[in-house]
Amino acid sequence: MHPIKTLNLGLIQMRCGEDPSANLSKALAMTRQAAGQGADIVCLPELFRSRYFCQTEEHRFFALAEPVPGLSTEAFSALAKELEIVVIVSLFERRAPGLYHNTAAVIDADRGILGIYRKMHIPDDPRYSEKFYFTPGDLGFLAFRTSRCHLGVLVCWDQWYPEAARLTALRGAEILFYPTAIGWHPEEKEAYGVQQHQAWEISQRAHAIANGCYVAAVNRTGFEPTPGASSGHGIDFWGQSFACAPNGAVLARAPVAEETILVTPIDLGQAEQARIHWPFLRDRRIDAYGDLSRRFIDS
Repeated sequence: MHPIKTLNLGLIQMRCGEDPSANLSKALAMTRQAAGQGADIVCLPELFRSRYFCQTEEHRFFALAEPVPGLSTEAFSALAKELEIVVIVSLFERRAPGLYHNTAAVIDADRGILGIYRKMHIPDDPRYSEKFYFTPGDLGFLAFRTSRCHLGVLVCWDQWYPEAARLTALRGAEILFYPTAIGWHPEEKEAYGVQQHQAWEISQRAHAIANGCYVAAVNRTGFEPTPGASSGHGIDFWGQSFACAPNGAVLARAPVAEETILVTPIDLGQAEQARIHWPFLRDRRIDAYGDLSRRFIDS
């Protein structure tokens, strides 16, 4: 049996403003506060260094990108070492001229950057024009053996894909982290808002159940206007960052419209117990899943 191993997860739900330096300073300060509350692993929301620029397609926003290693990872590497924690940092990565990724860096206390995950699924929806900015990830689905646990990172749109969660869990991840930037279109909120949010949360809780692991979804909060659009046009980020157990139970959930440092304890022994009692990994018919690599199966 997996020995009992308790950890504290720190989820940073924050508002993001126009100034990248101010956002970085706020994220560092909130991470320090989370560690002060006992967090062993801290995760920031998706692309926290700026407003969510993907609402429009504008070449000027490529100036927000940074290399990895770079300013943000250096700052968080120093903080992680000082506080003896693990930090997951979501970044707009400038890999080379004309080549950019939506990237998450996993930073460990004494070893610095353990590795990076590049977002694999890139959306192209109204106010989520990410294909204009990001090249799809080319590193595959990964898990990282940190000083605290074996964890996996997926990013936002990845959270809707059971294949991504499964492949990350199969690499040994005991916790799946989802840095996220998701919210409502204000003009649709009354008609669709509740269902949209419920679908988002339920899909991730299902990943926890199907894979016998913990899940932590870390969202931003607040209204961010669409650049150049009329008043009231933008994204109202729905916050509600949460952590759930391997049985899908929500352990902690942040409010909708408030910046929150959510610190919640978990017991990794429950993950192994879940996999023993719900042996989905044992009973998978790996001999019968070849067609999953096809786009569609024509009748």
